[in-house]
Parts: sequence; C-alpha cells; structure tokens
Amino acid sequence: MRQLLDTVWQRRGTSWIWDEEARNQVCAASEVWSLRQFLQAVGNWPDDLPSNGNQTLVVAGLEGSLDLLTPDDAEAWLGDSVKAAILSFQDQYAGEAALVFWLPLGHSRVKVQPATDAVTWLCEAPYRGSQLDIGRILWGEANEYPQEILLREGSKPAGLFHLRIT
Repeated sequence: MRQLLDTVWQRRGTSWIWDEEARNQVCAASEVWSLRQFLQAVGNWPDDLPSNGNQTLVVAGLEGSLDLLTPDDAEAWLGDSVKAAILSFQDQYAGEAALVFWLPLGHSRVKVQPATDAVTWLCEAPYRGSQLDIGRILWGEANEYPQEILLREGSKPAGLFHLRIT
C-alpha cells in the first residue's frame, strides 16, 4: 500500500485514524462529533466545520457501533448508512473538506493484506474471528487508492486515507 507523508488528509478526503497525535493535529477533543451527530447531519450539513480552520470533521463511535452488530448487519449498515453519509459529506463540500473517523483501537482492528492491499476490519467478541471487508464495502475494492498515513518518515501508520470514495 502506498504511504502518505503529506498533510492532505487533514483538509480533504476521508480518513480512518487511530493515532492520537494525528487526531490532535486536526481537532480538539471537544470538536469531535458522535457518529449519531454525523449520521443525523446527512442532507443538513453545517456551513462551518468544527475543526482545523473549518476544513475538517472528526467523528468518533464507529468502532463501538460495529462491535454491537452482527458481522452481516455491520456490513449492510456500513454499505448503506455509513457509505451514504460519506458520499453526502463529499458532495456537500465538493471534496474540499476532510472527514476523519477516529478509531482509537484501529491499529489492532484495521488490517491491510500486503499482497492485495485489501482492507479488513477485525470483529470483536462475540464475533471475534469474523472480518468485515471494509475496502469492498466502502470503496468497492479500489485498493490502489487508499494510502497509509505516516506522520513522519519511518513511523508506523497513523491511519488510512482515501481521497474520494465513489
């Protein structure tokens, strides 16, 4: 998977980050929206985004929501509700704003398959051992497009960035 050292993820596209330093670069904790706020804003997006000089919306709660659903229900919900909300956000801001999902445990839950760059989500109890193919669900297996976010040369990935989901 390609790596990204640029800060473009802070201003455009959709990212899934799990590094606290990365999250702190784009928002204060008080600016983070709940997943519920994000889903309720579809079709009624604010003129001004809460973070990073009106360039970024950070959303928390995706992890916990996925853990509450069966893998089949989580896949359907991601593909219907969450993807529709991401697409609505992209359309509203014409690709000129960043949507960031804060996944505090993402470093151990998001897995990239090195041979194919496929991205999966590892389910937790009681569905441990199951996986969600989030690359297929959210970006239609366009695996050449997501990039690993690096905060500095040689560091571990802080998250994943996708410029535009279609």
